[in-house]
Amino acid sequence: MNACAEIVTPTPEGIARAAEALRAGEVVAYPTETVYGLGVDPFNEAAVKKLFAMKKRVDDHPILLIVSDEAQLRRAIADLPERARPFMDAFWPGPLSLLFPKAAGLAPSVCGKGDTVCARHPASRIACELCRAFGNAITSTSANRSGTPAARSIEEIDLNGIAVGIDGGEATGGGASTIYDPERDEILREGIVTTKELRTVRFN
Repeated sequence: MNACAEIVTPTPEGIARAAEALRAGEVVAYPTETVYGLGVDPFNEAAVKKLFAMKKRVDDHPILLIVSDEAQLRRAIADLPERARPFMDAFWPGPLSLLFPKAAGLAPSVCGKGDTVCARHPASRIACELCRAFGNAITSTSANRSGTPAARSIEEIDLNGIAVGIDGGEATGGGASTIYDPERDEILREGIVTTKELRTVRFN
């Protein structure tokens, strides 16, 4: 039995169905260019809590957001620091997650105990179309229980409570996104984007 109550294909109709589930406070599984992710509305605290419980994740650990454009990003952040712009220009869309000051309206659990939010613009067409259909940023945490391998296909997901899964085939990105704090020039997690690549970015 599949973990998802409903599986859809990445057609406009399937993505619209997944966006409808997000608006209802449900959890959606979808492919990114790295692994399969779990999406909820990051402005809905009950939905975020449901996601943490599903993953058995400590709820003071922050969770990543994805966006399809800068307008969605700006709704999730309090400010866009000048030092972030060169990294956005160089690596977005792609597997680089950047830290920003969080917007006041975000669900508290999204940011853990911190005052920043981690976000990226993915290269995955399906993930971006889901954000556009929903009309806002969504969460993007790997579709697995904490401490277990990330799922690279819809069939590998072993979780209870997912309302809709978008079957986009196998995700073959080969690793997690890199997490970088441009204000502090700190790499919190090195992933697909390497330290060497980050150091090629120049500021005006």
